[in-house]
Amino acid sequence: MSNLSFFSPTQGKLSFSQVVNEITSFISKNPHQVYRLIVGTDSEGKKNPSFVSAIVIYCQGRGGRYFWQKFNFKKTFHTLREKIYQETMLSLKLATKLRKALEKKLKKNYKDLEIHTDIGQVGETKDMIKEIVTMIKGNGFQPKIKPESFGATNVADRCLK
Repeated sequence: MSNLSFFSPTQGKLSFSQVVNEITSFISKNPHQVYRLIVGTDSEGKKNPSFVSAIVIYCQGRGGRYFWQKFNFKKTFHTLREKIYQETMLSLKLATKLRKALEKKLKKNYKDLEIHTDIGQVGETKDMIKEIVTMIKGNGFQPKIKPESFGATNVADRCLK
């Protein structure tokens, strides 16, 4: 996962370092604004599924940017629970790496980095909310579930197609 390229609708193919540079550049244009930094992952398929992890930097009223990477697992996921856990672990790994890189570059803590998950109060995933939210909070991130989890349910999902 860490060696995969990211893609941006405006910049094309980017390395992780270039993504960090794009985010810091976006923030530096209006440094006094409030930004939301989001990581979300979504997937499709059970056998050899595709996963997309998205990074979103959003400034309310001023728009945002997103970057994504897509990869496949040569594995069969037998349950939805397995896939949701894998999505969450991929988001946690990417968010941890992103937070470290941004804190080093900007000399600022990112304690409010959000992880958006593809779970919600309606449907099969409602029984997983407590454990997934606890896992995300336990790693120092802010969890968001449906309908607030657009980083996973809209951005990452769109990039799967």
